[in-house]
Amino acid sequence: MRARTRQGPRSSTRQQGGRRRRTVSAAAATAIGVMTLAALTPPASSASAAVATARPDAVQQALNTLVRDDGMPAALASVKGRDGRTRTYTAGVGDLATGSKVPRGGQVRIGSNTKAFTAVVVLQLVGEGKIALDADIDTYLPGLVRGKGIDGRRITVRQLLQHTSGLPEYGLHIDDDELRHRYFEPRELLDIALRYKADAAPGEKWGYSNTNYIVAGLIVQKITGRPLAEEIDRRIIKRVGLRHTYFPTPGDKTIREPHPQGYHRNPADGPLRDFTEIDPSAGWAAGQLISTDSDLNRFFGALLAGRLLPAAQLAEMRTTVPVGDSGMRYGLGLTSRTLSCGGVYWGHGGDIPGYETRGGVTEDGRAVNVTVTSIPTDEAAVQHVKDAVDRALCG
Repeated sequence: MRARTRQGPRSSTRQQGGRRRRTVSAAAATAIGVMTLAALTPPASSASAAVATARPDAVQQALNTLVRDDGMPAALASVKGRDGRTRTYTAGVGDLATGSKVPRGGQVRIGSNTKAFTAVVVLQLVGEGKIALDADIDTYLPGLVRGKGIDGRRITVRQLLQHTSGLPEYGLHIDDDELRHRYFEPRELLDIALRYKADAAPGEKWGYSNTNYIVAGLIVQKITGRPLAEEIDRRIIKRVGLRHTYFPTPGDKTIREPHPQGYHRNPADGPLRDFTEIDPSAGWAAGQLISTDSDLNRFFGALLAGRLLPAAQLAEMRTTVPVGDSGMRYGLGLTSRTLSCGGVYWGHGGDIPGYETRGGVTEDGRAVNVTVTSIPTDEAAVQHVKDAVDRALCG
């Protein structure tokens, strides 16, 4: 969920500021042993695919590069190719302290990919006639969104989902210790944001802010009368059979199924710290979900195939605006990026301390998701994650 402006905004943009580098993808996230990356760079492991073809080799090489050259403790990927087969890959080690293997298909925190789930629920409610995209926030949350240059009567639901509302980012003002140990109610996250002036007038420009999705989640709860987590579970997770995806309950800092440990460094040149167990409530509708690479492929594949939204709402979701000169375009909780082999892929991406996930699906059903177990801190590593996705989809 961490917000990011480097490399052109990434799928879940990470911003610099406040007391920590925050995702809140678009900016969020016990004593833990501190380990230096140079001393503990793990070896690369082999691909699960037994058949040595060009694409599996290319994907494995890309993951090996992330471990060997970029110091990622581990890298994982799930790839659905042109032939319809799914292959899983790993590199590195799952736990720097023990040297254990990376669990294939392990669960990870998916950060701002959560936004795509939240947006789907909102758009389902649009299709049911319960929400209007171009209605203002006050239609559903009267008087709630007010601040310095901020007026919910001037911000639409569409602008929330598209990051054109101008609402300021709350995650810049939550430090690492708070993110790891403190439980936040959604209203608390909104209140943090509303202490600060608007970033822009509504509709003036694109600007990634996790605050948009906190408000969107609050609208879902107001309209349905049910917790957001239950709506995501009922409307998406169960509907398309995401067996390894869930919204952690309040106070649950763990990851339930086999998983690689997640590591975080702050400052960027500081030592790695184990950040696997955190209170994810700072992410909520913007970044709280736990899933796997393969479940994310299934989710985005089902979405693009029209299994989650009526055609009209899917078309709205895929109506995009440019994100600077990054080559990325942002719709309603969905992004598109160009591929080196032509065409585009659709997805989102997410960062939360300990994990970064990137990937998406193509119109013809290819799919990939790549996870690394520490957020990249330099441009070379950022590019290598993008390269891994491109190689998998273009192989």
